[in-house]
Amino acid sequence: MTGQVVTRFAPSPTGYLHIGGARTALFNWLYARGRGGKFLLRIEDTDRERSTPEATDAILQGMQWLGLDHDGEVVSQFNGAARHAEVAQQLLSEGKAYKCFATQEEIAAFRDQARAEGKSTLYHSPWRDADPATHPDAPYVIRIKAPREGNTVIRDQVQGDVTIRNDQLDDMILLRSDGTPVYMLAVVVDDHDMGVTHVIRGDDHLNNAARQMMIYTAMGWDLPVYAHIPLIHGADGKKLSKRHGALGAQEYQAMGYPAAGMRNYLARLGWSHGDDEFFTDAQAKEWFDLNGIGKSPARFDTKKLENICGQHMAVADDAALLQETLEYMAAAGLPALNDAQTVLLREALYCLKDRAKTFPDLLEKAHFAVTSRPIDVEAKAAKNLDSVSRGILTELTPQLQNASWTREGLEAVMNSFAEAKEIKFGKMAGPLRAALAGRAATPSVFDMMLVLGRDETLARLTDAADNDTGE
Repeated sequence: MTGQVVTRFAPSPTGYLHIGGARTALFNWLYARGRGGKFLLRIEDTDRERSTPEATDAILQGMQWLGLDHDGEVVSQFNGAARHAEVAQQLLSEGKAYKCFATQEEIAAFRDQARAEGKSTLYHSPWRDADPATHPDAPYVIRIKAPREGNTVIRDQVQGDVTIRNDQLDDMILLRSDGTPVYMLAVVVDDHDMGVTHVIRGDDHLNNAARQMMIYTAMGWDLPVYAHIPLIHGADGKKLSKRHGALGAQEYQAMGYPAAGMRNYLARLGWSHGDDEFFTDAQAKEWFDLNGIGKSPARFDTKKLENICGQHMAVADDAALLQETLEYMAAAGLPALNDAQTVLLREALYCLKDRAKTFPDLLEKAHFAVTSRPIDVEAKAAKNLDSVSRGILTELTPQLQNASWTREGLEAVMNSFAEAKEIKFGKMAGPLRAALAGRAATPSVFDMMLVLGRDETLARLTDAADNDTGE
């Protein structure tokens, strides 16, 4: 196949963007973007009872969070109904489809009898080759004439060649008796009209491919390249479902996973490039290919996800990381930071980001920067503010007044103070953590002092020395 690569993601808007759907979208996005192609988005909203605008919004927001930008407008499948019906009518006029007047009751009776006789329940309509002169004035569906002999071979880039006997294919309905097109017809017409060259989707659609190929062949259209990817399973080896926890892309955003880490992890879920675990978007676009996709279901592993996310946070640009932290806080419904807190958080990122795996993790470590006086001291840290420790802080504070506010300057003052008092620096660290952050576990004391600056540091130390929380 020559020309520009065109892929598509075509979710049904009946709920959130499932994590499996997010990976399908990612694979299509990577394949197109890595080849200078187009990545299109189509909402398969033909099921009017189950499709909702809220679900469409949730899918679009999930894609936006993951950074999966699409080309052109979002296509609504429902809006193409007239075009889909036109194709069915064309096949009818060319004798490649036919009007079937069989009622639901007749079809059900045929199947009951076939079951009772141990025969195939595949329905063979008596109207397939009927003389149009015998057609009654009654409702009908339009069915495609499926090939009766030979085989259909799906040349799949992941599954290999999949052969289906044509006598296993039914004369699929194209148009219902009310004139509305079925999903299987709509998918093919849309993919053809949108110029889709590669159909990359879950392997639960593999059986559909043979039936959809009948329409391509009947219309004389080029087949797309098919790649049916295995589904995602939970750690227990069963298909991913609600019992495994979060399922929607937006749930993962609200749980605090960075989008870059999520993209990296999802790309590695069922696809590999040698032994590479951590890679950038640019590398993923360059490396991603269909032959790197495995045939077996991938297992979703939260620990691996966290590990990859941590690596991405560590190398993230500070401004971008700050922006995504604020977006996480909004998604999780956390109170917004004021301007001063936002500035301090940005200043603190250098000493936080290589130790955090998620945004809650990052904000926990950033507590000293986003809290304000008077510092609320947790019970564990308060034990480090007994009268002896408060005495140390009282004597240390004036020494810091004139210190050079650099790491070297602060270390020099602290070390000479510890020597003069004949105490180890560790003896001072606990009270300093409690005074500056109100916590027992914090980033390095020097990092906190550098981020907070002289005035805020001295004010917090004075507050702690004057306050007998540990008594």
